[in-house]
Amino acid sequence: MTRSVRRTRRMLRLAGAGAAAALALSACSSSSDSTDSSNSSDSSASSGTSTSPKLSGTVTVFAAASLKESFTALGKEFEKQHPGTQVSFNFGGSDTLAANITGGAPADVFAAASPKTMAVVTDQKDTAGTPVTFVRNQLEIATVPGNPHKVASLKDLTKAGLKVVLCDRTVPCGAAAQKALDASGLKLTPVSYEQDVKGALTKVELKEADAAVVYKTDVRAAGDKVEGVEFPESARAVNDYPIALLKNAPNTEAAKAFVALVRSAEGQKVLSEAGFLKP
Repeated sequence: MTRSVRRTRRMLRLAGAGAAAALALSACSSSSDSTDSSNSSDSSASSGTSTSPKLSGTVTVFAAASLKESFTALGKEFEKQHPGTQVSFNFGGSDTLAANITGGAPADVFAAASPKTMAVVTDQKDTAGTPVTFVRNQLEIATVPGNPHKVASLKDLTKAGLKVVLCDRTVPCGAAAQKALDASGLKLTPVSYEQDVKGALTKVELKEADAAVVYKTDVRAAGDKVEGVEFPESARAVNDYPIALLKNAPNTEAAKAFVALVRSAEGQKVLSEAGFLKP
């Protein structure tokens, strides 16, 4: 073989090796570019702007009086989680709140102490979507501290001379108390009917009444101001609490977020600690 042929073959081998190296470098570069692009995309996705809008403004919540302590705590937590927002509450008898909403009172969320009072609002098509039960509540007898009249049962409330207060029958706690009395075949004439459960409880706290039929949550919230007496008939009159976003809510997005907090594990923990039952 001549020297010229050997030199030509060597040049061809070198050219081939160079081409292979170039291809390898090109592939590595392409892979690196792809990886960089992917990483850039992932980084962008993880650090990019959220699709949900930043919440701001006031959320107006109409809620049953028995929710006062737990909802106030949740309101503060909501404001902490969403700087720039404020939660404004209107606590009262569910029937009164429902009437205010159907009468045009501006509100974002309604949390009632019974499906019946929520129905007042849904019947007028004033809710956005279907209300959802988020907790339940059970009745308990509240007596003055020390229970000097030895109240141990629902029947004991019918004793002569005992001053008993009930919620009005149009209010969920009053309707539940009447249901328990009817189930027991008992007749009870209270010294007064109060417009919400807090009003009934206050009468006992001020010692203007010897006892009142309220919710377990209210007895717990009152601490040592009253003494609680459980009674088995209360199991026949447990109230479901529905919550709903209102159709004409002035602050829809924030209202949705507040409802979500109430129904979240965090919200349910606060409500359970207040004495509410799981839905």
